[in-house]
Amino acid sequence: MDTFRDYLAELERHGQLLRIDDEVKAEPDLGAAGAAAPKLGDRAPALLFTDVAGFRDPNIVLNAHGSWANHAIALGLPPETPVREQVEEFGRRWDAFPVPVERRADPPFAENTVAAEAVDLFALLPLFRINAGDGGFYIDKAAVVSRDPDDPESFGKQNLGIYRMEVQGPRTLGLQPVPQHDIALQLRRAEERGEDLPVAIALGNEPTIPLVAGMPIAYTDSEYEMAGALRGSPCPIATGPETGLDVPWGCEILLEGVVLGRERHFEGPFGEFTGHYSGGRRMPQIRIDRVSYRTTPYFEHLYIGMPWTECDYLIGPNTCVPLLKQLQAEFPEVRAVNAMYTHGLLAIVSVRNRYGGFAKAVGMRTMTTPHGLGYCKVVICVDDTVDPFDLPQVMWALSTKMHPAHDLVTLPDMPVLPLDPGSDPAGITHKLIIDATTPTAPDDRGHYSQGVVPPDDTAAWVERLGRLVAGDRKENR
Repeated sequence: MDTFRDYLAELERHGQLLRIDDEVKAEPDLGAAGAAAPKLGDRAPALLFTDVAGFRDPNIVLNAHGSWANHAIALGLPPETPVREQVEEFGRRWDAFPVPVERRADPPFAENTVAAEAVDLFALLPLFRINAGDGGFYIDKAAVVSRDPDDPESFGKQNLGIYRMEVQGPRTLGLQPVPQHDIALQLRRAEERGEDLPVAIALGNEPTIPLVAGMPIAYTDSEYEMAGALRGSPCPIATGPETGLDVPWGCEILLEGVVLGRERHFEGPFGEFTGHYSGGRRMPQIRIDRVSYRTTPYFEHLYIGMPWTECDYLIGPNTCVPLLKQLQAEFPEVRAVNAMYTHGLLAIVSVRNRYGGFAKAVGMRTMTTPHGLGYCKVVICVDDTVDPFDLPQVMWALSTKMHPAHDLVTLPDMPVLPLDPGSDPAGITHKLIIDATTPTAPDDRGHYSQGVVPPDDTAAWVERLGRLVAGDRKENR
C-alpha cells in the first residue's frame, strides 16, 4: 500500500470501510461519528463521508486506524489478528530496521498546486471542529517533516511527527511543539541561528506513515526507514517542491512553508488524547507558502477524546514496542510492555526478577527512557508469568503481590508532557512505581511459596474448547 487510497481499498475489501453518502452536518455530525465509531469494538470500520453540508465534493475519512482490525490491515495482517500477536509482529518488524527508502518521481500530489498569496486553507480544506470546545479548526493527523538546522544533510535526523495544528488564517497554522518532541529541539536550534524552520505537512498517507510519525524512536533514526520495516518494503518518498524536504510520495495533500522563528501567537484550546482540554497558550506559527494536492483529495481526520478513540489504536503498539526494545537492551529479563494507556502515561512491564528490588529498578529505567521522560507517570511491574495485556491477570498481581508499605516508590517533581492535566505546574509531576512482582531473595516478605499452577493440559484445552465453540456457532448461524 503506497497511498492512502490503497489503504482505503484494502479496508473496503475486508468490509472495514463504511461509506456514508447521506448528507450530514460538519458539526456536530463528523465529530460525533468519529467519537462513536471506536465504540463499535474490535471490528469498528473506517468512515468515509461523501456529502457534507457546505463542502463541495468532500471525501472526509475518520477512524482509519480506529480498531484492532484496521490496525492489523495497516500492517498487512488478517483483520482478526489478536492484539498481543499484533504487538509481537510489530516487534519482529522493528528488528528489520532500517529498510532504505525508495525515492520516486511524479508524486500524485503534484496534480494541483496553489502558491504564495493564492493559498487559502479555508477554501482548500474541509475544515471542522472535532470537539465542541475546540478553539478553532485543527489538522491533527498530518505527518510534519522537518530537518535539524545544525545537520540538515542528515537523513536520520529528519523528523517525521504528528502534532496538532490550528488553522488560524488563510496561510497560517498554530503549532504545538511539546518540549519532549523532536520538532521542538529543531525549532530551538533554528531560532538560535536566527532562522525559520522549513516544514512540510503531509495529509492522507499510506497507513504506516501515521504509525511511525507517532512512534518514540531515537532522534537519529529515520521514521521513513522504520516505515519500510513495518511495510516489509522500501517506503516511497518524494521531494517537496517548495522546501526540498523528503515527503511521503503517496500523500493526498502537501502543505509546505516555515515555522516562523521567534514568533508566538495564541493557540487553543483543543480536546487532547488525555480526554481533557489542554487550554490555550502562545505557540509558534507556521506560514504556508505552497499547497499541492491530488484532484478531489481525501481529507483524513483523527477524533481525540476520552479513550478509547482512534488515537489510542494508532499509538498503542508503536509505544509498547519502542519501550520494550529500549528496556531489553539493558534488561533482557523484561518480557513484555503494555503502554497502550493514554500514550504510555501508564505502563505495565512484565519482568523476571533477578534479585530483591530488581523490578523497582526496571520501573525507574522505564521512566527515564526517551519516551518515559515525557510520559510513563505510573509504571506497574509484574512477574514474567503475568501477561501485561491481560488486565484481570494484572489486577490479580496488584491485589495479591503488592504491599502498600513496601512496593510503592514515589519520585517527586519529575518531567512529564505539559498536556498531562494532573501535572502541576504544567510539565512537572510526581511519578509512581508499583512493584507487583513476587519478592525475590534477599527479599523474603510474604507467603508466595505455594502458588497455584493449572493442570498440564490447560493450554491444549483452551485451544480445543475454542475450536468447539467456533464450530458450534458456525453450525447455529
